[in-house]
Amino acid sequence: MEEPTVRSYRIRGSRITGPQQIALDKHWDSYGIQESQERLDLKTLFPDSRQVILEIGFGMGEATALIGRDFPETGFIAVDVHRPGVGKLFALIHEYGLSNIRVIQGDAHMIMHHMIEEESLDGVHLFFPDPWPKKRHHKRRIVNANFLEQVASKLKAGGFIHIATDWVPYAEWIEEVCAASPHFSGGKVERPDWRPVTRFEGQGITKDHQVNDFRYVKV
Repeated sequence: MEEPTVRSYRIRGSRITGPQQIALDKHWDSYGIQESQERLDLKTLFPDSRQVILEIGFGMGEATALIGRDFPETGFIAVDVHRPGVGKLFALIHEYGLSNIRVIQGDAHMIMHHMIEEESLDGVHLFFPDPWPKKRHHKRRIVNANFLEQVASKLKAGGFIHIATDWVPYAEWIEEVCAASPHFSGGKVERPDWRPVTRFEGQGITKDHQVNDFRYVKV
């Protein structure tokens, strides 16, 4: 598969707080993985894990840390482009004493392309991706046919992708794109108890945003 060329994320301000920078400096060697063009050895990275899940776009890392805490036998590779969020997640990993989360700062498309072995993941989490609401920006939405093909190539047989969004037009887009994919079956599901309500999601709920969860399994 060719390297993707369209960004699916917005470049936000990179202002980082003192505590976030301290966490980055202190914990990078323990929790960070440098983006590269070399494949990850997931069995070496998570020797005691029964499964490995890739989380794309973890924001400030609250949900990632809580899920990692609640599922200690699962290894998580958390990917995001924004440095402040990486620092915050490092601090949470340290606070909770977790050993099952590793973090890569970079573009998820490129990381999957270069670093994730074919048919090596048990699941993918994609929580509240940028909906790119303007029609002229729809091509930037991460959920599209090429993305699903890429994800499917990295999942084991029976692996899954779980998506959540609080933007109804994007939820409709997700259903349409996923229904057309030959690689997945599934659809809308109730919000699972294991997925924490993040601060971002809570803000959307207070604005009467409708949150939709989707789970699709590789066929």
